[in-house]
Amino acid sequence: MTHHALAAGSVWRLRHGGQEIARLTVTGADMPWTHAAVETLPGFEEFRPLFREQERAVEEEDWEQADACYARIRGALTLTFPDGREVTEFMLRLHDDGTADWRWHDEPFDAVNQ
Repeated sequence: MTHHALAAGSVWRLRHGGQEIARLTVTGADMPWTHAAVETLPGFEEFRPLFREQERAVEEEDWEQADACYARIRGALTLTFPDGREVTEFMLRLHDDGTADWRWHDEPFDAVNQ
């Protein structure tokens, strides 16, 4: 993975099916997390409650619920690198203030952790 994808101003895209529903413009990185400003597009709103529920679960340290939200997000949405390739594995948190944080890997997290 080249580092230009993490350069400020790089645009990662969140998709639901073939539809782009958000653009994540990188503002910085604090490995393993990447930080971005979010531009939401038509189709995003149906997922906003899911991201809010995940935020609440994380804040309350309800890890079981946070994991359930994560699984639903990963089941419904895909993230692509600035070059258009699909990200194999990611954990995305979208905040109400229009920012996002995510961590990603070119292999499934399960394979990484073994």
